[in-house]
Amino acid sequence: MNVLFYRYKNICEPDVLAGFRELGLSVTEMEHTEQPAKETLLKISGFLQKHPVDFCFSINFFPILSEVCNIFHLRYLSWSVDCPVFEYYTASVKNVWNRIFLFDKEQYHKISPLNPDCVFHLPLAANPDSKKRLFQNTAPEVFSSYKSEVSFVGSLYTEMCPYDRISDMPDYLKGYLEGLMSSQEKVYGCYFIEQALTDPIVSECKKYIPNFYHPVPGSVVTDKEILAGLYLDSKISAMERIAVMELLGSHFPVDLYTKSDTGSLPMVCNKGAANTLTEMPLVFRESKISLNITSKSIHTGLPLRIFDILSCQGFVLTNYQGELEDCFTIGEDLAVYGSMEELLDLTGYYLTHDKERKEIAHNGWETLTARHTYTHRLSEMLTKAYA
Repeated sequence: MNVLFYRYKNICEPDVLAGFRELGLSVTEMEHTEQPAKETLLKISGFLQKHPVDFCFSINFFPILSEVCNIFHLRYLSWSVDCPVFEYYTASVKNVWNRIFLFDKEQYHKISPLNPDCVFHLPLAANPDSKKRLFQNTAPEVFSSYKSEVSFVGSLYTEMCPYDRISDMPDYLKGYLEGLMSSQEKVYGCYFIEQALTDPIVSECKKYIPNFYHPVPGSVVTDKEILAGLYLDSKISAMERIAVMELLGSHFPVDLYTKSDTGSLPMVCNKGAANTLTEMPLVFRESKISLNITSKSIHTGLPLRIFDILSCQGFVLTNYQGELEDCFTIGEDLAVYGSMEELLDLTGYYLTHDKERKEIAHNGWETLTARHTYTHRLSEMLTKAYA
């Protein structure tokens, strides 16, 4: 089969590309560029006229690519790796040539009614082979510089939080939102923000949010979903990640790999950003405990970080997510906390129980290798796309 891979430099793309080629597909790559829709349409259409393919693929969803594929009667496979992705609420989602794969079940339940026969649930994956090659080609003395007791790789969300741009909001409204966010921060496995936002509150909030996100014409996304997914969820994620760093950093050595400002967190060691392909796997491999703190915008699904840590034979300590037990066995493949108190207790326990921690990391790697590689996922994707 021949595939056009429409790329925009997402971190998953190299592994997906390798997965397609491992399955024997012939892949042609096209880079997405920011330009007028008409020029993009002509660019893709011109390519397809000269180079016929069996289907087009992208990470996340590009409405313009969906429209081109609809014209050509060509399957368009897209796989979400982020939440929220508001492009899934556009009219293009209803095109019959779409084959949309969503990693978060709650996202799937929202989007699938828009095109029931063409939307599927598909968890994320990892590529243990690429990690193995990296480790084999890394000099032994390099590994030691990435050793950590506890580490976290990722943003604190403090530098990209739209909520913090809100000004002059009345105290009663600000108090309601902050109370709601504080409650959601402490709850794992149940997302209630949208249910707690009434239409009058959403309308009132919009008055104080400069440049409130405006979806494209024809989108079915609601202001409530925008307020929750774009503004409140990112703020809750920032609150939670700072709280985790403060808690663990006051008890254990914690290394943080991030571009975020950590001036308010003197108890953690900011190592700077880790290169996704060459450094992040070394951090995961050499850390006794690798934290996963799931963004609150991911309601039930498992973020890529969990799969990536396991693919490096790292030990995962993660917050509870509704889909965890669909993929892994808690306590055997990874460790899971449901409160800040449990996070503190589990961190202390696994730092002092080396044998048990290493056994769990190995079990997680075996489960990942047996069930959750890109080859597994892409095979399932193609089966569903051509059923």
